[in-house]
Amino acid sequence: MPNANMLDLVHRYYGAYQSKDRQAIEQLLTDDFTFTSPYDDHIDRQLYFERCWPNSETSRAYTIEKLFEQGNEALVRYKAELNTGKVFRNTELLRFNGNKIAEVDVYFGRTLKEASEK
Repeated sequence: MPNANMLDLVHRYYGAYQSKDRQAIEQLLTDDFTFTSPYDDHIDRQLYFERCWPNSETSRAYTIEKLFEQGNEALVRYKAELNTGKVFRNTELLRFNGNKIAEVDVYFGRTLKEASEK
């Protein structure tokens, strides 16, 4: 049976990006949080907020398409819509430590059609 608390944390994480609620994100992440993407190699929490968080301002919506959990990890595929109308899909592996997110590994997907052409 899925860990409802962990799945709720995943939804809250992407919801905070959509609502641009930095305080909510800060409460969801461990103090030793790390983030990895094709552009960021295992950066710490402070650098994550400097480099990555500003991207929330360019996004309009996040839709979780697939969500799987096992142990203390969740695998998420989501579709994001930018303010420009561009849509892209990413996959992220989130690792949890208790009731907080300790690590995110991002795997970039391709840009999809304009939102109006979905």
